[in-house]
Amino acid sequence: MRYKINRMIGIFDSGTGGLSVFREVRKLLPEERYIYYSDNANCPYGEKSKEYITERARAISSFLIGQGADIIVVACNTATAAAISTLREEFPINFIGMEPAVKPAAQKTRTGVVGVLATAGTLKASKYIDTREKWAQDVKIVEHIGQGFVELVENGILTGPEAENVVERSVRPLIEAGSDTIVLGCTHYPFLADTIMKVAGRPITLIDPAPAVARHLLEVMEQNGLIRKDGFSMSLNSSGDSTTLEYTYNNLV
Repeated sequence: MRYKINRMIGIFDSGTGGLSVFREVRKLLPEERYIYYSDNANCPYGEKSKEYITERARAISSFLIGQGADIIVVACNTATAAAISTLREEFPINFIGMEPAVKPAAQKTRTGVVGVLATAGTLKASKYIDTREKWAQDVKIVEHIGQGFVELVENGILTGPEAENVVERSVRPLIEAGSDTIVLGCTHYPFLADTIMKVAGRPITLIDPAPAVARHLLEVMEQNGLIRKDGFSMSLNSSGDSTTLEYTYNNLV
């Protein structure tokens, strides 16, 4: 297989959630070139099988590399858990995945209770379970699926009564269990941070792993000589029912 070498950072997610990772990456690497793939035709991934998600991740990665990506951020917790090992085995570039942010949450909690909001796929994945068992031995972990969160974000409903009603159903059990720190285990969820804080009804700390992922990406790029200094551009690719739409933005602010 031949790939074009246009030097870009590839980023993909089941939808727009990965943009929460992109905004953190761009803070550290403002002069890089980016291509973002939103697999909105197949969103959400949370309830789909590992095999299905792996096939989507494989196809998207092949596309991004073909467009010139020489490193890829899997900006989706569910896709990371299901597919990143396969991607690293099959493609000759580095893949950066989402890390379950249980360790910093366990360090920050004062009540000793950490809430985790994530998809079903993430919560049952060995990567998350191993991280929880390693770093959360001295705290209580309360888990809940963010039911309907992805759909809210994909539809641009981030605040207001509808968002609050949906978010409260998943956040309230965490608060009632004593959580003062909540891990956002899906890249869509940071877009609902204001609503999560509001429905919590008391001060809580939200842990978004995106800044740590961005720092790790920077480290890997430095180690592999992939840093560039010649201006920023971005392509957005969104999977529809039968076509791929491409948009290019220059000099974004």
